[in-house]
Amino acid sequence: MAEILKGAPVAKALTEANRERAEKLKEAGIEPALAIIRLGENPSDLSYERGAIKRAEKTGIRVVQHVLPETASQEELLGEIEKINRDDSIHGVLMFRPLPGHIDEKAVCEALDPAKDMDGITSGSMAGVFMENGMGYPPCTASAVMEIFDYYGIELKGKKVTVFGRSLVIGKPVAMMTMGRHATITVCHSRTSQEDFARAGREADIVIAALGRARMIGPEKLGRDQVIIDVGINVDEEGSLCGDVDFDKAEPLAKAITPVPAGVGSVTTAVLMKHVIQAAERKARI
Repeated sequence: MAEILKGAPVAKALTEANRERAEKLKEAGIEPALAIIRLGENPSDLSYERGAIKRAEKTGIRVVQHVLPETASQEELLGEIEKINRDDSIHGVLMFRPLPGHIDEKAVCEALDPAKDMDGITSGSMAGVFMENGMGYPPCTASAVMEIFDYYGIELKGKKVTVFGRSLVIGKPVAMMTMGRHATITVCHSRTSQEDFARAGREADIVIAALGRARMIGPEKLGRDQVIIDVGINVDEEGSLCGDVDFDKAEPLAKAITPVPAGVGSVTTAVLMKHVIQAAERKARI
């Protein structure tokens, strides 16, 4: 039986550490604060926002909500971002995406001060991830994967890691972050041949699945005694949440595996708060 790498204990440990750091900041006269920017009332955004606010309360972080109608103009949104950039009491920003179609998302993301970008949406943040210069913050989901490795004591040095997916949200940053821990990386994507795709999965010590396709990774693409990190969150034909990995078929083969739900996704809000604390500490030079 594989070890089930649940996210809840990781999030709990992170929150406890974040709360201690938040208290030190408050003792120094600094209240860490997160601004949330949301356009419209998308149910998934609202769900994540509720979770983030609850986590912030547990951590001791102040949350300021900036809610605009879905029909808000790009100029209105840019004006809101500019206000937040200038507000020294705000240390971090979470902006929900995708934005409505009439908004130039790239331009809006680049308008955000990279020092306040908590989820890796600016080129400045991503440059920090790729250059490993300590600047900016990687996407929270990619960071959550690394937190799971750390909590469960999973060594990356010298290991073969296969990443399924090449998005800027997960695939590319997590590949760079694991490479930074001295792993050897293979990245597979939609243009990878099926033969190479399967071979890369079978030969890996660690598999990170981030394709966004329900149960695409089955036993034919996996080896034995692997660590499997499933980042995918999908809804199957029966309306149930599932990952990119076929959990029922993969679990008997694996050494360790994250479940979906209750795996990587449950760590992301704790990571978001960690980034806010880091931003506040950097600003205060603590």
